[in-house]
This record gives sequence, structure tokens and C-alpha cells, in this order.
Amino acid sequence: MPALRVAGLSKHFGTLEVLRDIAFDVAPGEIVALLGASGCGKSTLLDLIAGLQSPGKGEITLAGEPAADFHRHSRLGYLFQEDRLLPWRTVRDNVALGLEPDALPRQERRRRANAALKAVGLSDFGDAWPHALSGGMRSRAALARTLVIGPDLLLMDEPFSKLDPQTRTQMHEELMRIQSGSGNTILFVTHDVEEAVVLADRVVLLKPRPGRIREIVPIELPRPRAPTDPDVSETTRRLRLKVQQ
Repeated sequence: MPALRVAGLSKHFGTLEVLRDIAFDVAPGEIVALLGASGCGKSTLLDLIAGLQSPGKGEITLAGEPAADFHRHSRLGYLFQEDRLLPWRTVRDNVALGLEPDALPRQERRRRANAALKAVGLSDFGDAWPHALSGGMRSRAALARTLVIGPDLLLMDEPFSKLDPQTRTQMHEELMRIQSGSGNTILFVTHDVEEAVVLADRVVLLKPRPGRIREIVPIELPRPRAPTDPDVSETTRRLRLKVQQ
């Protein structure tokens, strides 16, 4: 059973058609990228899956359930482009934020937040304030906040796009290390072809106005993958040509 199935999905904003007849599956434990130029509806598609917007047409099922039912009892993590850390809360309390609706005892929230911070290499920064963190550390804290709830599906909307190249590569490595241990199912948005090749098992290539699927491309390269690997560079070159068509 797919972790996620999107079937015949379309979306309008007024008279503007944003998405048309989108259909794809994501298997449990798979990492899938949504890749395309600006204006092809990548972020809108992610919002529809997250339940932040209503589709005009089509069906979204998560683990075999209609999305609305899934959202009521299961956990879905969403990592945004901005880290959205609350400046008046410590890093640990930011990470624990997603646990508060569960009415867990404070000590249990603290324990789980500390474990999530350890997973992303921020064990020593739980008592720090967000403004004291570098850009890469803030991204790690945001990732910990998303993972602490144990998401059944992790959605990511270009969370590393504002980082410098070296820090972005470090975050890619960190994410893959965590995913290899947890088996998280991940669907992420990117406009960076190299990022899609380095992270994804498959790439859903979208074309714009309205957003439609041009092609679904498997990335059949061994892990770990580095941008400097010749096979990664060649796959990136070929995929970039498809994007430019």
C-alpha cells in the first residue's frame, strides 16, 4: 500500500488553473522530489497533501485513507522554507512545541526534545535562543522539531534553499543519515536539480501553467551520493536538460 497516493488532482485559484490532473504514488520509506520551475504549483501541491488547502478535484490518500481522515489521527511533519523558530522560546522548547497537543508530561516532552536535538547534532544547544544559532543550526533545529513527533510522512518545502552550499550539503548528509535509520517517507519540493538527484529515489518533474507532470524519473544511483561523484554529475546534467525542455 502506498504511503501517499495522489490521483487526478487539480486546483484553481479563482479562474487561474494552478494544477491539472496530478497523479503519482510514494511508497513507504521512499524519498520523492517535486522538481520544476517557479510557478508550476510545487508548493501548492504540498499544501494540498498537508491539508492546508482543499483540492478542487481529485483524491489524496495517505496509507490508504482519505487525507482528511488520516490528518485527524496520524502524524504528518511539514518542514517549511523558513525555519519558523519562535524567538521567545529556547531551542528545546521550540522542538517540543509539536508535542504539546498530546498533553504529555513536561519531563517526557523534554526527554523527546533532547533525543531529537541529539539526532541532529544540537545536544549542547537546547537552552540557547534561536537568535544565537547560525543558519545551518536553525535548519537543524527546525528539522528536529519536525521529527520529534515521529511523522508518518515528512513534507519539505525547500527547507535548505537559503543555506550556503557547504551548509546545504551538510544538511543533505544529516537528513540522509536520519532517514536511513528511521525509514521516514519523504516528499520534498525543490527547484535545485542537483539536490533532487542527491536526495531522491524518484523525481516528479512538473511543467508550469498549469502545473502538470511532465515525467517521473527514477534516480538509480547508490548511496551515499555526493555532488562531485561523476554519476551524480551526469544524472544532474541529464535531468537539467529535461527541466529545460
